[in-house]
Amino acid sequence: MIRVMSRYSALVFIVTVSLHAWSAERWSEQKTESWYQQQPWLVGSNYIPANAINQLEMWQAESFDPALIDRELGWAENIGMNTMRVFLHDLLWQQDAAGFRTRIDQFLTIASKHHIRPMFVLFDSCWDPEPKLGRQHPPIPGVHNSGWVQSPGAHALSDAAQYARLKDYVQGVIGAFANDSRVLAWDLWNEPNDGQGVYAKAEAKNKIDYEKKLLPQVFEWARSAHASQPLTSGLWEGDWSSIEKMSPIARIQLDQSDLISFHNYGWPEDFEQHVRWLEQYHRPLICTEYMARGAGSTFDTVLPLAKRHHVGAINWGLVAGKSQTYLPWDSWEKPYVLSAPPIWFHDVFRADGSPYRSRETEIIRKLTRETSAAAAP
Repeated sequence: MIRVMSRYSALVFIVTVSLHAWSAERWSEQKTESWYQQQPWLVGSNYIPANAINQLEMWQAESFDPALIDRELGWAENIGMNTMRVFLHDLLWQQDAAGFRTRIDQFLTIASKHHIRPMFVLFDSCWDPEPKLGRQHPPIPGVHNSGWVQSPGAHALSDAAQYARLKDYVQGVIGAFANDSRVLAWDLWNEPNDGQGVYAKAEAKNKIDYEKKLLPQVFEWARSAHASQPLTSGLWEGDWSSIEKMSPIARIQLDQSDLISFHNYGWPEDFEQHVRWLEQYHRPLICTEYMARGAGSTFDTVLPLAKRHHVGAINWGLVAGKSQTYLPWDSWEKPYVLSAPPIWFHDVFRADGSPYRSRETEIIRKLTRETSAAAAP
C-alpha cells in the first residue's frame, strides 16, 4: 500500500538520512583534533604475547592466554604505556565469530585494568600470504618474525567472491565495539604492498592492484558501522612532502583516514622530516611503528621528538618471544643461530619481565609521567 508522507514525516526522514550520511563520512579536521585533544600523549607498543608466533596463535581459543596477557600488559603499564596496537585476523571471524568477539572483549577488559586502550588492526599485507587456522608452526631458528601471516591471504585478496565475508568481518568486529570507550582507534590495513620479498612466489599476482581496489571498500564498510573511534591506515614508505609525490595507495590512505598514522624506522632526523611533511595535512599524527635499534631508530632519540611534536608513538614489540622480532630483518638472509645479534632490533622486555635495557624503560617512564603531570588539573 502506498502512503503519502506528511510534511513532518518527510522532514524527519530527510534529517535521519542526512545524519546517517554524515556519520559515515571521514571525520572533519575539527572533529579529529577535538578527539585527539581528549587523549593523553599516546605511547605504547605493537603487541603480541610472548607465547604466540602470529595473530592466529594469539587469538585462537586453544592458545589464547589471558593470564600471560595480563602479566605482560602490567609491565607496559608500569613504564607508563597507555595504548597497544594489536592485530586481528579475518579467518578468526570466519571460524568462530562469537568466540572471537568474546576473546576481544576479554582482552579489552584486561587492557582496561591496566589503563591501556588498544588500536586494533584488521588487515595486514606483510609476511606469509598463505595463513592457515589451527596449530601454527614453530619459529624458524634465528629468524625475525618467521610466522607472521597476512590478512586477507593471497587467495582471498584475489577472489572477489570472498569479499562478502571480509565485509562481514569488518562490520562485525567494528560494529561490536563501535561505542566501546576501551577501544582507542581502528587501523584498517597495515602496509599494503606489492608483495616483493621472501614470500614473493606465493603472493597474489598484481597484489597492489587488488589492494587499491579493496582498501576504499574497507573504509566504506568500516564507516557503515558508525564507530565512535577514528579510522586510519598508516603511511609507511615513499615521499610524503606533497600529495603529488605519494603513491596511489598512500593517497587513498591519506584521503580516507580520520587521523594520520605512519611508520618510520629511520634515524631521528628522518623521523622528524617525515613528521614535518605530515603536519601540513592538519590532522593528528600517530607513529604506529618505530624503534629499530640497529637501523638508527631508538627510544633515546625518537621518543623525545615525538613528544615535542605531540605525535603518538607506538614502537614495534613489547616482549621478546616466539615472534623473534628482537632479531634484525637481515636474519632472513643470515639466521642468528650460532650467536646473538650485537643489539636487539625490536622489543622492550625479556620474557621474564626484565627490561632489555633499563635506561630505555626509564626514558619511557620519565617522558610519560612528565606528560601526565603536565595534563593534571
